[in-house]
Amino acid sequence: MCARMSRLFAALKWLLGVWMTVVIVAAFFYAPAAQNLGQMSRIIYFHIPAAWVSVLAFAVCTAYSVRYLGNRRTQDDAAASFSAELGLLFCVIATVSGSIFAKATWGSYWNWDPRETSIFVLLLIYGAYFALRSSVDDPARRGSLAAVYGVLAFITVPLLVFVAPRIPAVQSLHPDGPILATGGGLDMDRRMMTVFISSLIGFTGLYGWVFSLRLRTWRFITALANRQEG
Repeated sequence: MCARMSRLFAALKWLLGVWMTVVIVAAFFYAPAAQNLGQMSRIIYFHIPAAWVSVLAFAVCTAYSVRYLGNRRTQDDAAASFSAELGLLFCVIATVSGSIFAKATWGSYWNWDPRETSIFVLLLIYGAYFALRSSVDDPARRGSLAAVYGVLAFITVPLLVFVAPRIPAVQSLHPDGPILATGGGLDMDRRMMTVFISSLIGFTGLYGWVFSLRLRTWRFITALANRQEG
């Protein structure tokens, strides 16, 4: 059974590698540039999927945090922590790629636009999650405090990502319209849509693979440590 799972895991890994390679090539050579942004529009194929995965990872962190509060299993606490790590990583990727886009479009890497400000606050919130974990030595207490914080922290995610930047009274430089539409209409070019959806799938798969790998490694190290203690 373990050997079969290992072969399946390896096959999925190679499939994901091929998928992401095709997505990267297609983003630069297959999808046309957006009419209103030119070649810089290609960064959207990486910026938006990274932002999406960060939200997904934080949601998974919350789910495992709730599970830990219900059963106090160490594995659930570890899984919540691993997902939060990946969420923070992809959030940084989204922030950096957004800053590059801002420099090319507005002439400045950072101007405290509402979306930039909200994602900066989100980085601080989940940075504090790891600061909390590192400040508590007792594993049980650390898991409980981190789980409660993880649940409360996720309440801010939809507010900061979807609500705050769209408050009518707030002026934002970040485009809300169909920036990948070649003709300025509501319909995205078919090739752009294909690459964009493929990128979303690829980034989601990348998150799932790294998360699974991280958790498998933790299980192996934990089992090895328990065997040595026994």
